[in-house]
Amino acid sequence: MSDTNRRTFIKEGSLGLARIAGSTLLTTTATRAAGANQRIRVAVIGCGGQGTGHANGWGMLKDAGIELAYVCDPDEKRVAAAAQKLPGAKPVTDMRTIFDDKSIDAVSIATPDHWHAPAALLALDAGKHVYVEKPCSHNFREGELLVAAAERTGKVVQHGTQMRSSDGFTDAIQMLRDGIIGDVLVAKAWNVQRRGDIGRSQPTNPPAGFDYDTWVGPAVMTPFRPNCHHYSWHWWYNFGTGDVGNDGVHEIDYARWGLGVDSQPTGIAVVGGKYFFDDDQQFPDTVTATFDFANNGKAGGRKQLIFEMRLWSQNHPYNVDGGTEFYGTKGMMMISRRGKFQLWEGKEKSDKLPAKSPEMNFHANQRAFIAAVRNEAAATADAKVAHLSASLVHFANIGARLGRSFRFDPITNQIVGDDEANKLLAREYRLEGHWGVPKV
Repeated sequence: MSDTNRRTFIKEGSLGLARIAGSTLLTTTATRAAGANQRIRVAVIGCGGQGTGHANGWGMLKDAGIELAYVCDPDEKRVAAAAQKLPGAKPVTDMRTIFDDKSIDAVSIATPDHWHAPAALLALDAGKHVYVEKPCSHNFREGELLVAAAERTGKVVQHGTQMRSSDGFTDAIQMLRDGIIGDVLVAKAWNVQRRGDIGRSQPTNPPAGFDYDTWVGPAVMTPFRPNCHHYSWHWWYNFGTGDVGNDGVHEIDYARWGLGVDSQPTGIAVVGGKYFFDDDQQFPDTVTATFDFANNGKAGGRKQLIFEMRLWSQNHPYNVDGGTEFYGTKGMMMISRRGKFQLWEGKEKSDKLPAKSPEMNFHANQRAFIAAVRNEAAATADAKVAHLSASLVHFANIGARLGRSFRFDPITNQIVGDDEANKLLAREYRLEGHWGVPKV
């Protein structure tokens, strides 16, 4: 993409799509698979650990009319191994084969982050419904494009933030909505765990059978490195979103859900960096980010979301690596996707519990997606929900990368008075061009 085209993409992405932030996604019965008994043919793109989970999950829904038709990965060994375990799923290394197959109803995307939105956009424009892993985008502008594409095509988008489909979380959030701790003004979420060191490496040739050019796709081409490969890509700016986007997005998502904010923040305060690891990892191992929601669309509705990440600690709040505390005017609630729940009404600990344990349920999220495709229910984590939560990931990473805080204008979808930060709302794509580069 030329510098001129890139500037046009950024400009049109910010001005032309700013209007979608508060819109409701359009869903028409005509674009959905009709009827609970209709067969739905699904293809999985990405055959790593998460992609294998996707494929196994769709396979378990065979009796519900789900047919796993393809598995796709640029690593020949991975895709062959996946196909061997999943009889009937055709192995391919080029996702365009899937997009061109008109019999495919839905695409399940479990690629590295830099492919999430580009693959989803291609799938939507090819007439497919999309289940996309978290975070839904590599950067803020791609999230805007995803929301616009879902609205334009009327296809279902379901995000891999599974708590949205957990009965236990739904029950707990309803307790908050019913005022059990009064007005919820602050949510504090955390991602605390001990990650491994990725070491240091030099550019070298990619492994045999691994199509590195296809793997890089629309991202800027960089030489292959052994510690920027399967899974370790998470920690490189060109391909991942760090652990804020990898694990932290779960806590950020249900913290935002419980806080009851459905708009972008206006103030973002971030401190962080590499405090512990001395390796090639580009993203921080320590982040504290605070998001100020000015009035949430109404007078007196100002709220705050705090996110903490420490990737070098084994001392977890409540002995769980991820969770969220909700602070209300009449008490406090703690929820963790590890199945923990605690409640204080006023200063007294309460024995009230949600009807079910608040646990992450991947298969429930897949079933919710299928229900939406069949027009039986709305998607529990649609493109707008996905974008609003992923935006906080991107804002935290921008603040940590630049070492400063900033203001955001939810009307123009621009960072206020900071050109350097604004450039990081988008990304650079391959200068030589690529078929996967998103188009406005």
